[in-house]
Amino acid sequence: MSADRPTLPPVRLHTEAELARDALSAPLMARAAKLARWAERGVPVGVGGEILQEPLAAATEHLGLADDEDGPAYTAEAWQLAVDTGLVEIDEPDDGAGAADGEPAADLPDDAAVGTATPGEELSILTSGSPQDILDIWLGGMETVLADAVAPDLSDIAEQLADGGELDLDAIDWNPEEEAELLDGILGNLYLLTALHEGPDQDVPLPALAASMIVPDDMDEPTDDVLEEVSEAMMRLDDQFRVLEPIGIVAYTPVDEALIEELDEDGETVLPRGPSAGSGPAGTPTAEPLADEDVARYGLVRLTPLGIYAVRARMLDAGVHAPAVGDLTDKGADVLLDALPDYPETLAQAESEQWLAARTPVDAARDLLAAARGDDERAPLRRLAAQQTLSLVAPDAEPALREVLDDRQLGGLARVWLAERAAPGIPEPSQDMIFWLTVDTIAAQLDSADDEAAAELRELVRSLTDQHSGFFDAAWRVDHPATADVLEAMGRLHPDKKAAKEARKAAFKARSRRAG
Repeated sequence: MSADRPTLPPVRLHTEAELARDALSAPLMARAAKLARWAERGVPVGVGGEILQEPLAAATEHLGLADDEDGPAYTAEAWQLAVDTGLVEIDEPDDGAGAADGEPAADLPDDAAVGTATPGEELSILTSGSPQDILDIWLGGMETVLADAVAPDLSDIAEQLADGGELDLDAIDWNPEEEAELLDGILGNLYLLTALHEGPDQDVPLPALAASMIVPDDMDEPTDDVLEEVSEAMMRLDDQFRVLEPIGIVAYTPVDEALIEELDEDGETVLPRGPSAGSGPAGTPTAEPLADEDVARYGLVRLTPLGIYAVRARMLDAGVHAPAVGDLTDKGADVLLDALPDYPETLAQAESEQWLAARTPVDAARDLLAAARGDDERAPLRRLAAQQTLSLVAPDAEPALREVLDDRQLGGLARVWLAERAAPGIPEPSQDMIFWLTVDTIAAQLDSADDEAAAELRELVRSLTDQHSGFFDAAWRVDHPATADVLEAMGRLHPDKKAAKEARKAAFKARSRRAG
């Protein structure tokens, strides 16, 4: 695979308009916008824009959270997001005394106001800006929330400072780089799972997600120490996903409080001991497969469409190649056919449909056929991708397919296309063309790691030799760069020992012929 090939499978993104609506309706963003509008008459704030006790109570009432014991905390969180994203702007005429930056608003006296907050310029963008403008504001807020998610427990810090000591990050078991790296890795794994398993049921068990970052790939049965580490990571992720869900990145079912209480009581792992036998993508570390309701007790998470967009945006900023369906619409057929073999089937079809929609059937077919030619290693894959894409082309493309009927590399697939549409006057292919197409088709499938594709290939190999008793005698003479490799593969795949031996002999002849 060349260095410029995709490092991640593509994802299907919602439209910017849909994503912008999701961003505006995310609970934390919606509260921040509501508070920004509420600040029209001016809100006294502390240093850094912290909302003070008295206006905090009024703001909590305005959000309808006065009866929620966590209402003030939710309100303070939404207010800080409004400050961080510019939905409110702070006028601080006095840079003098007040609480230190970052001091909680609840600890400030009523007269500690050092500025006034009013609606900021960004607030108007939420109603009059483009979808991309809205998403840019949301992305800025999302970064703030991600930083909050990996921040240490404030109660631990307060306890250290109250004792008169200096802040010791080691003592509170917090390493900012490690925490950020772990969360980035977890979000990256969620992104990859979403891309590979597109569909409505994408909830990932939290233990499996934690295990994907901790359990070594070559460890069949996690040790107690590893399970303990997975359990600890799982509980950290539980805290972090609770922080991330309100901004709309993830949909999250938290860990059952009863399990957390058990952990607090005995100090042991919340996971059942035993080998990795769960239903998660990396294997949920449990002794027995869990029922759906039991899996949910350990936490379930998935990226939302907005989360997919956000994680991809962060990857692109980091220089990672993270393709999305539609990226290739304005690219040439050569770029399309080079990329499609690495796409999951449903996304390959979606990419092809968008590419074809931008062209007339005849022009699209001619471009695809021209790009499918070649004797290089990936040429069979390109021709297979071309055949699959051409299957989506309207019958109006028929003239382009007839133009290549005599082409050694394209004549076979052109006849298949015409026959599938019951076109009249299709000339019979020569035996050489039939064998060449057979070798080319098998060569395109040899690199597939998919179990189902391997089973289909094995059945194709058996069927070919059953239908043509002299297949190997003719096949080794096929003038195709992959003939010897295909015959060797047929020798490995054929269930009949005699036929497998004939395939290996034919491969030797093909290799000797090509060398000579």
